[in-house]
Amino acid sequence: MGATAEPLAIPHDVELAWLRREHEIEGDSEDDTRLLGQMAGQARDYLDSFYWCQRVKRLYLGLGIGGVVAIFLVEVEHDRPEVSDWLWVVIGDLPPLYMPSEVGRNPVAALDAYIGAMEEWIEAVRAGRSLEHVAPVEVEPSDDNADRLERRLNYLDSEILSRHREALSDT
Repeated sequence: MGATAEPLAIPHDVELAWLRREHEIEGDSEDDTRLLGQMAGQARDYLDSFYWCQRVKRLYLGLGIGGVVAIFLVEVEHDRPEVSDWLWVVIGDLPPLYMPSEVGRNPVAALDAYIGAMEEWIEAVRAGRSLEHVAPVEVEPSDDNADRLERRLNYLDSEILSRHREALSDT
């Protein structure tokens, strides 16, 4: 008998079929693979930037387009009871964000939740409301930045979510 692969250690409600271990990340081309690997490093660095994150234990790619967007499922070691052990992390040419794995069973649902969170930021900026209760975005809260972010979100919706709508029906 051949060696069997070690099972993925992930939350029971996350759909395994979407996930690739960090060392197994492979894109559509060599360039895509390289960019997705860099984005995995960016996801690690992003989480490491939070004082509560003691270390990233595991990282899995869920979905990604190198240099554009990648959605990772990450297990973190931390000392904060309000932070989930498992997080979806969105990285790319847009504001990074982590969310508890409970926002969705797959990376498509996580991306949909990300878009919703960023749309709340856009609406608050345009209305001149407080940003205290919306996802943090590390840019000046201006109409121009809201417009730029909205264009990126529209691209994610039309080019990624639209191709995976069936994955949203199960979440």
